[in-house]
Amino acid sequence: MLINGTRSKVVALAVAVIAVAGCSKKDNYGTDTTGAASSTTSSTVTGDTSMNAGAPAASGTWTDPNIVALLDEANMADSAAGSIAATKGTSSEVREFAKRMMRDHHQLRAQGAALAKKLNVTPAAPSDDPVMPMAQDETNTLNSTAKGKDFDKAYIDDEVKVHQAVLDLATKAAGQTQNAELKNLIQKAAPVIKGHLVKAEAIQKTMK
Repeated sequence: MLINGTRSKVVALAVAVIAVAGCSKKDNYGTDTTGAASSTTSSTVTGDTSMNAGAPAASGTWTDPNIVALLDEANMADSAAGSIAATKGTSSEVREFAKRMMRDHHQLRAQGAALAKKLNVTPAAPSDDPVMPMAQDETNTLNSTAKGKDFDKAYIDDEVKVHQAVLDLATKAAGQTQNAELKNLIQKAAPVIKGHLVKAEAIQKTMK
């Protein structure tokens, strides 16, 4: 996940945490083919009315379908950014980090997709979706920056911003969902995202 400082501050983004589907966006974000329902569709839930509404119940609040969609978009975006950096990065450390992002975020998406299927939740992005614009900005930055030290720095700088934003988003999502299984999945993913942030910060310190 790819951003400028302004985007990452706009809202606690969701870039990693859990995953749920939608490879219809792969042309914009990469080749992660983990499947689930499109996050642009309205939600359909059986036996749990708390997950029935696709749009936010009130300004600043997210339903479970909103949370599932945002987390999936975030995981997809960071996996896609890793795909670009894994081939375009110059430093071996940057390339290895990028491959780790591809692997870890693909796994998170798969876990999210499995839970969404179990709960019969159809992802539905909220009207204030912060992830899509951020993801597109990161993709644009990585595609437009020439291979070399500048690319490596741009990628790692973005990863630091993104993962901090994702941790913030995870905290918000875990606090808003009323579903114990979704909350548990988010809480289990948080240490993984924290580990990504710590590693990105360590690499960042070696760059000038």
